[in-house]
Amino acid sequence: MSSDSKPVKPLYDIFNDIPPRYDRINFIFTMGMDKKWRRKAVRECLANNPQRILDLGCGTGDLSLEIAAQTKSPIEITGVDFSRPMLDLAAEKARLRGLNVKYVEGDASKLPFPDNYFDSIGIAFAFRNMTFNNSHAAKHISEVIRILRPGGRFIIVESSQPKNRFIKAVDHLYVRGFAYPLGWWISGYRGAYKYLSFSATHYYSPEELKDLLLKTGFSKVSFQRLFFGAAAIHVAVK
Repeated sequence: MSSDSKPVKPLYDIFNDIPPRYDRINFIFTMGMDKKWRRKAVRECLANNPQRILDLGCGTGDLSLEIAAQTKSPIEITGVDFSRPMLDLAAEKARLRGLNVKYVEGDASKLPFPDNYFDSIGIAFAFRNMTFNNSHAAKHISEVIRILRPGGRFIIVESSQPKNRFIKAVDHLYVRGFAYPLGWWISGYRGAYKYLSFSATHYYSPEELKDLLLKTGFSKVSFQRLFFGAAAIHVAVK
């Protein structure tokens, strides 16, 4: 991300300083469901038989590596992120697994790809950082639309808000009372995990995120709730 659209300072620091612990912390925040949810997202990414796929905000590469593992025919798979340490770890994972994924350092508000380039774009647990209380949210979404071909699919797997009040209360209690302090303890970054817990418990409902995507230029959006609504997968079509 550009200097004026970075996450809050502690969050920006954590994405550059603790990649080896990032996967473990993702596991904590998603109650161990992150791998299962990514596999569902990958199936959506591959549903239109794409030739080119982007993993946006790829972090340590779990989504793009799962795409590469599930793909039977040769396709172009790229991951992009602002954090060089994250990208280095993703590239090492790909090398060790013998998977062909290209990792690129890039800015979410000015992605280094041509117009109408990708058939599918996936993002796993990074869209919240690009859109929650972010003045650059519309620009980030417009960049996705720019590099996605007409009819292409944008797949988002992200934390969400359960409809049931009791389940929502339990989910928020878990995030604030367990995931936040444990993530802080593991990482040493209190500010980052205070932000992550706050954004997770105040982020859009599936309906609100659908409306945002439609208002910013997608022609069609559907969603599927996950784990009683604690997360959701959105599929937006350009």
